[in-house]
Amino acid sequence: MDKPVIMTVDDDPGVSRSVARDLRRRYGHSYRIVRADTAVGGMESVRQLRLRGDDVAAILADYRMPQMNGVEFLEQAMDLYPYARRVLLTAYADTDAAIQAINVVDLDHYMLKPWDPPEEKFYPVLDDLLDAWHRADRRESDELRVVGARWSARSYKIRDFLARNQVPYLWMLADDPEGAQLLAAAGEEGEISPAKLPLVITSDGTMLTAPSTSELAGAVGLSTAPATDFYDLIVIGGGPGGLGAAVYGASEGLRTVMVEQHASGGQAGQSSRIENYLGFPDGVSGSQLADRARRQALKFGAELLTARKVTSLEVKGQARVVGFADGGSIAAHTVILATGVSYRRLAAPGLDDFVGRGTYYGAAVTEAPECRGCEVYIIGAANSAGQGAVYLSGFATRVHLIVRSDGLERSMSHYLIEQIANISNIEVHTGTQVVGAEGDDHLERLTLKGPEGERTVDTEWVFVFIGAEPFTDWLGDTIERDAKGFVLTGPDLTATENRPRNWPLRREPYHLETNVPGVFAAGDVRADSIKRVASAVGEGAMAVALVHRYLEKA
Repeated sequence: MDKPVIMTVDDDPGVSRSVARDLRRRYGHSYRIVRADTAVGGMESVRQLRLRGDDVAAILADYRMPQMNGVEFLEQAMDLYPYARRVLLTAYADTDAAIQAINVVDLDHYMLKPWDPPEEKFYPVLDDLLDAWHRADRRESDELRVVGARWSARSYKIRDFLARNQVPYLWMLADDPEGAQLLAAAGEEGEISPAKLPLVITSDGTMLTAPSTSELAGAVGLSTAPATDFYDLIVIGGGPGGLGAAVYGASEGLRTVMVEQHASGGQAGQSSRIENYLGFPDGVSGSQLADRARRQALKFGAELLTARKVTSLEVKGQARVVGFADGGSIAAHTVILATGVSYRRLAAPGLDDFVGRGTYYGAAVTEAPECRGCEVYIIGAANSAGQGAVYLSGFATRVHLIVRSDGLERSMSHYLIEQIANISNIEVHTGTQVVGAEGDDHLERLTLKGPEGERTVDTEWVFVFIGAEPFTDWLGDTIERDAKGFVLTGPDLTATENRPRNWPLRREPYHLETNVPGVFAAGDVRADSIKRVASAVGEGAMAVALVHRYLEKA
């Protein structure tokens, strides 16, 4: 098999030779180094590599090139090699411009020139990126094929599940020639009926018609079954809080299993770019952050179960038993609840009739390329809405941000407000709300009510970010919650000078402990928590420290 390629593009011949020399010195035995002195020549090389079927692991492009800058180059290269790791090379004077331009392309890293010594400032970064490429993205995108209908909620659900779990796939429309051929070949008597779409075909030829997420997870190699029936720690939820708990629990020697219903990363994993997370000055996408955290947890020995829905939590002596929707269960000494929150539904007549068919809750990153040439509407005024607007502005002709209040200042971070103000195809509509939606087989029109009254607009795309509600109904009466359903912990349980319900111990609950000893809560699901990625990760780590304290005194 041919070596995968690392490509570098820089219009300064001396710098270009120097970069290529550093790359060959470290990676020449495992990779083929391809160098280009111009952006146009670099794009031609990328096209030739694609035509020959070569695999490209990483592309390094200089920011300041006369024919096209590095961000523009990487954006075009993405179309041919979407899974290659992308690095922007920039001088210190261009750092601010590079950071502002990063929103155009899902950049993995940017590096300041010159780096000296490369052993400290260059190789460690590239080592990590290449390791991530080998682990997650080396598979060809046509290993898994999905055939479905454009405006199908079930097709969207499958595509979203695969994308959020970092599973590459090739998407085909059922009415395209290639998709129709596959449907005809897969059906025993002619084509598979639309009622059985989407059709999923794995790399070994296994065919699944309209699979459930658990069936799909098993078919693509995601872990769904626990290795044992008893653990030191069960983490419920795979968002930043759950991933943080899984990493710290496993790294400190606890037999740890994390259970996630959908995909690692939770709501944060759907974010197109997180720019205020410590240690990532150029920003990081939610999926990248979740993937790194997931691999980190696995490295320390945590088990990660996907597509398993938790439906109950029981106390049986010293054991805490977690029940699944399929009737199975696992038990542990301790449990950390990190189920996070989900976007609240918008009560506009007709809107929810088109979920997955024009209406999307959250970023719906998988749908962004389909928005090219269209006008899209984003509903919400918090950071998630702002991040979605910035991301979708790179695809849509115009992004309309619908804000019910009179401005963004009270709910959105300052850096996002500035970005939105500087993007010409984002239009903010304050004092406005959606009051209706219409269409046939998919969303076609929205009715807006604003300062000038009601009006109807044509659109096939609306993305909703209007606040969050906790996923805690399944807890029943076991765990105390506030009026909105958020889990009460620590001092909040004793705020009225009453002991927590059914609390059996003399001591007071620890800071993140619920009214059930040994059951803790971390992240957005906890009452009055700070709704930020960093605080959720921190609470996950803190909850593990309190788990140790509980186990020592149990």
